Amino acid sequence: MEFKRSNYLNQLISHSHNHMIKVITGIRRCGKSYLLNKIFYNRLVENGVNPSNIIRFGFDFDEDLDKLDAFCPEQPTRVNNEKGELTVNARKFRTYISSLTKDSSQFYYLLLDEVQLLENFVGTLNGYLNHDNFDVYVTGSNSKFLSSDIATEFRGRGDVIHVQPLTFREYYDGIGGDKRNALFEYLRYGGLPLCALSSTPEAKQNYLTGLYKTIYLADLKQRHHIRRIDEFDTIVMIMASSIGSLVNINKIADTFKSVTQKAIAVTTIKKYLDCMTDAFLIAPVRRFDVKGRRYIGALQKYYFTDPGIRNSILGFRQFEATHLMENLIYNELVNRGFSVDVGIVAKNVTAANGNGAKEYYEVDFVANKGSARYYIQSAYSLPDEDKQKQEEKSLDGIRDGFEKIIITFDDFVSYHKTPKGYTIMNIFEFLDNREYLK
Repeated sequence: MEFKRSNYLNQLISHSHNHMIKVITGIRRCGKSYLLNKIFYNRLVENGVNPSNIIRFGFDFDEDLDKLDAFCPEQPTRVNNEKGELTVNARKFRTYISSLTKDSSQFYYLLLDEVQLLENFVGTLNGYLNHDNFDVYVTGSNSKFLSSDIATEFRGRGDVIHVQPLTFREYYDGIGGDKRNALFEYLRYGGLPLCALSSTPEAKQNYLTGLYKTIYLADLKQRHHIRRIDEFDTIVMIMASSIGSLVNINKIADTFKSVTQKAIAVTTIKKYLDCMTDAFLIAPVRRFDVKGRRYIGALQKYYFTDPGIRNSILGFRQFEATHLMENLIYNELVNRGFSVDVGIVAKNVTAANGNGAKEYYEVDFVANKGSARYYIQSAYSLPDEDKQKQEEKSLDGIRDGFEKIIITFDDFVSYHKTPKGYTIMNIFEFLDNREYLK
């Protein structure tokens, strides 16, 4: 079974031959290597590229390293870098690639996996950009590649393609079955490909729990030198319990103290949140004053890149479909290329004493891309007219002409317009139709 990653494949194709290094990054185990070495490779071959002009090399793959050993036995394949870490000999690797690309009239694709294991990988890869007949694509999985600052490593010559876990549509196209049951499975176990392919709930849970504890935490500890893993883990659990809720650092500190009976500095919490964001584990969403057109306050929402990882952190004990649906909509919007904020709408009202006052309403998502904007409410259920009016209140105070949408989990509700001109659709209509909200 293969999950189609058409969105990312199209990005790789559209970014090809742009005289930059295509850096494929994203959370651990989201399918970066498979995207590059299988899906993209097969597309190149289907489009007529000679396989001998596509050089795939995995710096953690013994068979590829054996090729280097055999190519030049008198030179060491592995050397220590300036930090004393064991890496692949850059000079030997360049000589090996040169032996495969002698014909300068031919065009070559370099598909390199786990490139952080190559000595001086930035200088080596940038060197290939001096040749017009090379197109370079790389992945990496150490803490440096699992961070938002990887683009700076290539001195302005890196073109980052950020990969997320499977969208629900990608997941369902591969898994099939009853769509509603599949969505609940997706909300519980997420969209990491190897997890999706696991055959039992126990296997899925064990995979996700092990991945978080042995891989994600190790990456974060290595990159950010976190010493108090127990303290950090508690903050992660608090954040996992808070998706869809407005939080600030002081509130997190209070929650931490109530849970552990210990105090924690707000500077430490900020560091931990930055670590989680930097590693793509969570994403912060700021509040935006729709009428004032400005960002406001310190309160933010946080969503998890993968709901399965979030649920594993909580031991699969908290399955709040309302909040997980919000998380799902947020991730889908980001996957479609939108920047997303939480909207705040102020309304002038008359207080009980007759004086003027303001009431504030929250719009779950303000999604922006180019000149397009959508205001979106996530409503798990719309059982009656009163509930619909409640969801509409946040949208009523917005006077611009951008589309206003209410998405519900109720599959008996189908796409229609309200008398106010708002769009109502069910979650499957939103997830299935990528031509809408694109």
